[in-house]
Amino acid sequence: MNPIEIRSCYIGPEISPEQFIPEHIFMYLAKGDVAGYDGDKKYPLRSGEYCLMRKNHLARYTKQEENGQFEKVVLVFDEDFLKSFQEKHHYYSTETAPKGAFYEPKKDQLIPNFVQSLMPYYSGYGKIDDTFSFIKREELLLILLKVNPDLVNILFDFGIPEKIDLEAFMNQNYKFNVGLERFAYLTGRSLSSFKRDFVRIFAQTPSRWLTQKRLKEAHFLISKKQQRPNEIYLDLGLRTFPISLLPLKSCLAMHQQGWQNRNSG
Repeated sequence: MNPIEIRSCYIGPEISPEQFIPEHIFMYLAKGDVAGYDGDKKYPLRSGEYCLMRKNHLARYTKQEENGQFEKVVLVFDEDFLKSFQEKHHYYSTETAPKGAFYEPKKDQLIPNFVQSLMPYYSGYGKIDDTFSFIKREELLLILLKVNPDLVNILFDFGIPEKIDLEAFMNQNYKFNVGLERFAYLTGRSLSSFKRDFVRIFAQTPSRWLTQKRLKEAHFLISKKQQRPNEIYLDLGLRTFPISLLPLKSCLAMHQQGWQNRNSG
């Protein structure tokens, strides 16, 4: 499918730029490439393709421009919108949804046609007029549900995460850059219960464990995989390069010292 010539657009309530997905998000990629990751699988997305990023999941993605351009269309299906939609159209969850932070809808020409239809509604700054925001999201959701009936089990399940195995979850997801309250929520615990269970399981506070776990992985990647700090700091859940550079440089210095000692002996 050829990419549609369309400018970036964002429709729906603002979502904070973190590696936790607080609401369901539809993304159509008009220009560029995206590599998504949810702690388990990688999800490539190319120009002309689209996906749904699922609420209450950890995820991150890296983007690559196409001829110096990166254009995406994003629509947020927040819970208030979905409940209003449900009341009007009577869609209900019927069974347990599959796992994974990224849902790949079936390809259908209705989707690129819909994206193209947004262009006349642009009000500038990558937005459309608020008058049409609900209507256009409603239109897209009707299309998605027509082509992908199983989406009802994802979009209309308004439950909160259940209590799960904290140790397994943290060992799989420690690289994601989110606060402790997010980790607690996703494991089905209050923050106080999360901290208490964490110390019981790991014999360390969550903050100390996360720091040591990430730096241990950094040392491995630098010393064994010959990767550079600026190549790995984001993937390890470290927030900003300047702040994170010091501990990573320490790891690099350890590796260089070890290499020198081996060669001088």
